[in-house]
Amino acid sequence: MLKEAIYHRPKDNFAYAYDDKTLHIRLRTKKDDVKKVYLIYGDPYIWENGEWQTEKKEMRKSGSDDLFDYWFTAIIPPYRRLRYGFELHDENDMLIYTEKGFYDEAPKDDTAYYFCFPFLNKIDVFKAPEWVKDTVWYQIFPERFANGNEKLNPKGTLSWGSADPTPTSFFGGDFEGIIQHLDYLVELGINGIYFTPIFKAPSNHKYDTIDYFEIDPQFGDKQTFKRLVDLCHEKGIRVMLDAVFNHSGYYFAPFQDVLKNGEKSKYKDWFHIREFPLQTKPIPNYDTFAFVGEMPKLNTENPEVKKYLLDVATYWIREFDIDGWRLDVANEVDHQFWREFRQAVKAIKPDVYILGEIWHDSMPWLRGDQFDAVMNYPFTNGALRYFAKGEVKASQFANIITNVLHSYPNNVNEVAFNLLGSHDTPRILTICNGNKEKVKLMFLFQLSFTGTPCIYYGDEIGMTGGQDPGCRKCMIWDEDKQDRDLFAHVQKLISLRKTYKAFGNRGELRFIETNDETNHIAYTKTYEDETILFVLNNSNQELEWTLPLHLKGKLLTNLWTNEQFAADTNEIKTTLSPYGFLIYKVEKWK
Repeated sequence: MLKEAIYHRPKDNFAYAYDDKTLHIRLRTKKDDVKKVYLIYGDPYIWENGEWQTEKKEMRKSGSDDLFDYWFTAIIPPYRRLRYGFELHDENDMLIYTEKGFYDEAPKDDTAYYFCFPFLNKIDVFKAPEWVKDTVWYQIFPERFANGNEKLNPKGTLSWGSADPTPTSFFGGDFEGIIQHLDYLVELGINGIYFTPIFKAPSNHKYDTIDYFEIDPQFGDKQTFKRLVDLCHEKGIRVMLDAVFNHSGYYFAPFQDVLKNGEKSKYKDWFHIREFPLQTKPIPNYDTFAFVGEMPKLNTENPEVKKYLLDVATYWIREFDIDGWRLDVANEVDHQFWREFRQAVKAIKPDVYILGEIWHDSMPWLRGDQFDAVMNYPFTNGALRYFAKGEVKASQFANIITNVLHSYPNNVNEVAFNLLGSHDTPRILTICNGNKEKVKLMFLFQLSFTGTPCIYYGDEIGMTGGQDPGCRKCMIWDEDKQDRDLFAHVQKLISLRKTYKAFGNRGELRFIETNDETNHIAYTKTYEDETILFVLNNSNQELEWTLPLHLKGKLLTNLWTNEQFAADTNEIKTTLSPYGFLIYKVEKWK
């Protein structure tokens, strides 16, 4: 056994409280190096005749990536505390792995050898809103979704969809337009809307906030927004707003005061200013988002700034009953601010959803004291590289996804925000070079994956567009110009996700087959007694696929066609069309 590859730490994604009774324990070993793993565990205070009393439980392999195998077990400690180690077996040898190192036999004379989970305190358990697990989000860029009140149009507004968007163009999207099309979202099966910023700002994207307490007049007023939120709630749709707390806009009143009064401004400590007077070019002499002089970074350690932003966060929940905050550039804001942010918003609405925009390993923000979730870009990139771009083959895609699932605790994965595209990325149909069948496979994988999926407006009807601003075209409302076949595909997948718990967020995903030559994947989703088998042919060739032998004697229901058959022979072959798929519900044959 390669000892250097064996790894565990008694925290984060390797040891965590799944709920107020259950601990989840994971171990990492070199791929294909270890045959069996047992957890050795016991209460640290139970001794007999000078010997610590332990039990053993076999761990199961929960997945593999290109370098490692991962092992898992769940334990309910009777007294909510645990000391533990691992017994590993290969073909010839047995090894004990503890916090103090490796041994030939399990030490029994002192619990200090072993890993420690000191106590399962209920307040420390990561808890995200339960409703998020069953939510399918729809991201709306308000300026481009629908123009419902032309009286609100900014100066120079273009006719809807009359031109390709530019960084500075306006088409007049507003709240009234969204209200008029809520039934479209209900028809699709959406039960959560994520809005990009709606607060007063000069740009079309509104990430350069002027006033965090005011809605931009091009979208409507607060009364209209309240009506929009209330209508969403009546239709079973939650509402999440986008907060830009890392930086303000250039015309934010406190920043304007600093520009005017310099060192004498009472707001000078609201920002990170290196010297006076302020200079915006070529590189600002104050901290900004990237080097964008129009987006000065806020000093969230300043008590006045902190109070202002926390008042903003609580105001929109208290007054308008919003259900979530998506936090822009969340990784550049100090952790203490986010801890206080969580306490403030959860005190008003305990089940509000806190989503951070972080593109890299986010474990430091996901320990239960800051965010409920982050935008799951590792999932996004893996899906795009496999389905859309063809940069990785089936086995490497399975490795990527397995690594994603083992990077965080399961209760974190269950509310991860899984997107394929957004206002910051090219349209998925464009990345697929117009191949709609690839897009269908991506939607199938996304909507059968662990977490809470999000659809970028228009992707469900085949809209195209390159990098920003191309990905921000006006929503197409002429049904003759919509891809209604793609719409029906997404609609059916959402319906299946809602109907079958294993299909959706409750099911545990396991890859059972990958083939780089044919480039297909097969995986199961299992919840209690319900198992669903998925086979995806990510290739332009027909695939002849043989059902695994363990399905013999099972009743298979094709959830796409509702056809049923009993797998009563040793070998059953089926044929998938290019970019085709199969979804079988597996049941015992009665």
